[in-house]
Amino acid sequence: MIPIVSIVGRSNTGKTTLIEKLIPELRRRGYRVATIKHNIHGFAIDHEGKDSWRHKKAGARLTVIASPHSVALIEDVDRDFELAELSDRYIRDVDVILSEGFKRNPHPKIEVVRSEMKHDPICSPEDNLMAVVTDKPVDRGVPCLDIDDIRGIADLIEDRFLKGKTV
Repeated sequence: MIPIVSIVGRSNTGKTTLIEKLIPELRRRGYRVATIKHNIHGFAIDHEGKDSWRHKKAGARLTVIASPHSVALIEDVDRDFELAELSDRYIRDVDVILSEGFKRNPHPKIEVVRSEMKHDPICSPEDNLMAVVTDKPVDRGVPCLDIDDIRGIADLIEDRFLKGKTV
């Protein structure tokens, strides 16, 4: 089973930026990384008039768009999938999955907290919180790392989930 680490936090705390910095650090260490981003509001990668849009409009339940450099899958679903379901269904050949936007899930979490947000953290150790990354000290009963300590955050992920898995 591929380990999933959820990067959680309130809006505009820097979750995407943290993931954006963690990916190259984990790759530099030899790990293959996948991400899953949840968007409760929906999204569109297909646009009206494009061939793949026309295939879906005609009734295809699943459409794959392929090029020499990328593959995208557009599938109609009947419900919002859990992280583990998405991992099992779509992700292969990676060592770790970093997720964003799944605040309520059973997987280990790293919460991003910013002092300017003036909000309390959203997770506790009971929520499988494994660390807080922040620009101010926060006591949640788990390691607290500086938001700019990308190596330290990657060390935490590596030590807990990836030791011995390099390609």
